[in-house]
Amino acid sequence: MRSTPVTPEGDLIRWTEFPGRAPVRVWLHGLGATSAYFNEIAHHPLLAGHRSLLVDLMGHGLSDRPAGFGYALEDHADAVAAALAAAGVADAEVVGHSMGGAVAIVLAARHPRLVSRLVLADANLDPLPPVPGAAGSSGIASYTEEEFLAGGWAEVRDRAGDHWWSTMRLAGRTALYRSAVRLAGGSRPTMRELLTGLDVPRTFLHPEADGAPDGADALAAAGVAVVPVADCGHNIMLDNPDGMAAATAAALARPA
Repeated sequence: MRSTPVTPEGDLIRWTEFPGRAPVRVWLHGLGATSAYFNEIAHHPLLAGHRSLLVDLMGHGLSDRPAGFGYALEDHADAVAAALAAAGVADAEVVGHSMGGAVAIVLAARHPRLVSRLVLADANLDPLPPVPGAAGSSGIASYTEEEFLAGGWAEVRDRAGDHWWSTMRLAGRTALYRSAVRLAGGSRPTMRELLTGLDVPRTFLHPEADGAPDGADALAAAGVAVVPVADCGHNIMLDNPDGMAAATAAALARPA
């Protein structure tokens, strides 16, 4: 486990690092998850052998949970950039799931020398309105912070189910809430606008059963490969690790 400070108070972002060849691969998990989501994929025979950094985003997993951290996508991206700088990494292949994909897009836009290509697994591309009772960031964002901390988190726990809660419970509750609210609010410009403007190879993976994502034709026209993965839901790497590994390996082999 490695770490580096990202706040003036010395709060740490932490990551697990595995040795291997270049290019370096960076793996960014989603809201309420941890870097452990990527253990199987990063070591899959189709993907193994590269130096890999599996990052716990601030407020999640083993990283610190500072109350004074912003938890906006830009804040998360800058914290990841600090981790990559501390690790001596540039031109990384970044794989991000859900919120981690949104962070990856913002990272590439704000710190272009750090990112050589993107693979986004069902990533958030657009702001989402708060929806009471919904799963994910839009449901969490329907509470005020006071409501969430006072007991709304328990309602989210009950909706999340055992699997998601197994990692969500490791996140700081304030960090989880603020990350969800800022994810639902999106970046400025939006993640979609940033993604279509990037000049690196980009692939968007989505569950085949969900159909093509909104704006798929415009993404393709901007050079983003939109690739369905069979036999999975939102958590592609958990539901179909072989399919995720095959799609990711193909994406990382695309000509630059």
